[in-house]
Amino acid sequence: MSIDPVQLHRESIVIDAVCPLLMKQEFIAWYQQGGATAIAPTVGSEAPSGVTLRTVAGWLRLVDERDDLIIVKRAADIEAAKASNKTGVILHFQGTEPIDDALDLVWAWKTMGVGIMQLSYNVKNRIGDGAQERTDSGLSYFGLEFVKACNAARVIVDCSHTGYRTTMDALAATERPAVFSHANARSIHDNPRNIRDDQIKAAAATGGLVGTVGFPSFVADTARPTLDQFIDHIAYIADLVGIDHTALGIDYYASMASASELKDAEAYYDRSIRLGRWRADAYPPPPHHYPEGIESPKTLPALTARLLERSFSPEDVKKVLGGNWMRVYRSVWGE
Repeated sequence: MSIDPVQLHRESIVIDAVCPLLMKQEFIAWYQQGGATAIAPTVGSEAPSGVTLRTVAGWLRLVDERDDLIIVKRAADIEAAKASNKTGVILHFQGTEPIDDALDLVWAWKTMGVGIMQLSYNVKNRIGDGAQERTDSGLSYFGLEFVKACNAARVIVDCSHTGYRTTMDALAATERPAVFSHANARSIHDNPRNIRDDQIKAAAATGGLVGTVGFPSFVADTARPTLDQFIDHIAYIADLVGIDHTALGIDYYASMASASELKDAEAYYDRSIRLGRWRADAYPPPPHHYPEGIESPKTLPALTARLLERSFSPEDVKKVLGGNWMRVYRSVWGE
């Protein structure tokens, strides 16, 4: 029996769990055009708590003003968004600077809707070392207490952009599912931002997952990766730890080729390199073209079609598109 990919995509819960593109809120429409049920704007990273509060407040006000958006605090909020043809908004930290040195802020941010917090963004902080740091010292004492606080507050621990030992320490310490919201398999493509098999296994052992990322240099050794090369990471992780532990964290961002002028992307890149947020061994200069066929969130249905062509069952396609994120959300946030 032939499966209609358009219908399958339409009936699925589709979650892109990492959406820094939404630092420009006008791009919400791109995700809606692509059939996304829930999106996760990056609302905090390297900025301190005061600056981050303004960003979170801006999103809360936007959702209040628009009748097509819902703030997601529990798994049921995403189901409600799907049922009412609205878009769920998951607030995501890519770094722990907004916590400052006060673990009580984990509860404060969670109350405002921040349900997932990433340990670091490439460099060292109070928690531990980033994925592009010279050292690999592991989780600090403060970092250990941060993981405990996230578990208690029902915040998902996100190990993306974080150093190997720090991630392994965090995955050993957590008592709830933890994730790599956006990371690819280093066994498929050896980029310093990708993760090793034992990291993938450790995340899966917590009940967590790995979100496949579309940033081109994380996908393949080419400036224009194919959709099959992107899916190769999904397939590898599924073969390694099971289909229940692979999902989407595509990481579309505002300076990618389909969303910005080259001169603006080059300025952003130069600043990121100068500030040490990015290193050239992991992040080549722009233009950054996301995988062919899903160059922007507007064309996400092409991923569903190709997964079916690659012999993923309809049930497994639904898991990859959003079902596996829903399982983690239910486990950590509750129904």
